Amino acid sequence: MSEAVVDDIVALLPPLLQSIETLGFVARYLHPPDFGEVMRMAGTPDADLRAELPKLASWPDSFAHLRGPLQSAGNHVVAAFDGLRAAESGEGDLVTVFRALRHLPRSMEALYPLAATLPPISDLFLDEAARADDDVRARLAQPKHPDSGVFHHDNEPGSRGGGFSFYVPETYTPDRAWPLVVALHGGSGHGRLFLWSWLRDARSHGAIVVAPTATGPTWALMGEDADTPNLDRIVAFLRSRWSIDPERLLLTGLSDGGTFCYVSGLGSASPFTHLAPIAASFHPMIASIADAERLRGLPIQIVHGLHDWMFPVELARQAQQALVAAGADVTYREIDDLSHTYPREINAPLLGWLARGDR
Repeated sequence: MSEAVVDDIVALLPPLLQSIETLGFVARYLHPPDFGEVMRMAGTPDADLRAELPKLASWPDSFAHLRGPLQSAGNHVVAAFDGLRAAESGEGDLVTVFRALRHLPRSMEALYPLAATLPPISDLFLDEAARADDDVRARLAQPKHPDSGVFHHDNEPGSRGGGFSFYVPETYTPDRAWPLVVALHGGSGHGRLFLWSWLRDARSHGAIVVAPTATGPTWALMGEDADTPNLDRIVAFLRSRWSIDPERLLLTGLSDGGTFCYVSGLGSASPFTHLAPIAASFHPMIASIADAERLRGLPIQIVHGLHDWMFPVELARQAQQALVAAGADVTYREIDDLSHTYPREINAPLLGWLARGDR
């Protein structure tokens, strides 16, 4: 490899990866009244990135396989910070912030193909404990299974119609049954973007994760339900090709996706063994009309933020009471510093819960 290219990569990766982590911090701690303080704490990790990105244009075409992903990821990071700062300066609103943060998963999607060749990028897709785990590193150093990686099925960005994106760990082997996580995006989200909320933890702890996209503008919370049959088809497709444990099927989701966990996951024909609605709305009628046998002993984890401004925390507390009264095995997690955002730190505990097969 060209010495100049190596020097450019060494200079580029730290600000790129730090900027991605900082965008994750902003996304996690986003709370409208505190947005200015969060941005102050975020600082300007993208400044050095902006200085290094133009150097990639001079690379020989023989390094296009590295240049393309790095440029794409860097451009998404820069666009994210531009949007956030526009909102901070009064040139945008909360919608501007959400649109800016959509560049975060796009940057991660661009970088993922380089995880196999650049160790710092591989670390981006591992949690902190796994980065220090020699066994995890040794497994990832082995040739990856040909049926592993990130896949997209009719799920281009911005599309609707029930497509899906999914991840099978590089360490996949068909000689054992793997847990499956079905992760549902929020109302204005998209499965292709939401997949990256889970990939780091699925890769670290060994789980297959699929992120479907709603068939309509959001999940079928009212009227005809086209999403539940679509979820059934997606699960059936994955089970037909990969070795999946039928006793460890988790349905989880954020906001409208979390609410749809209740609507779909409490149905008598649902294949899911565990439910984890996050920042979800809830009405006691959901428990009262659910199949009593289905609810009895069903493992459910409810995750909600104390400062949720869209669905007040009282809704989650009511959900816990109603579902416990109906016989479900409910764990309630109320996060003191969480607003209406996705708490990625919950993924590892959810995977641990799923691995135990608590029933």
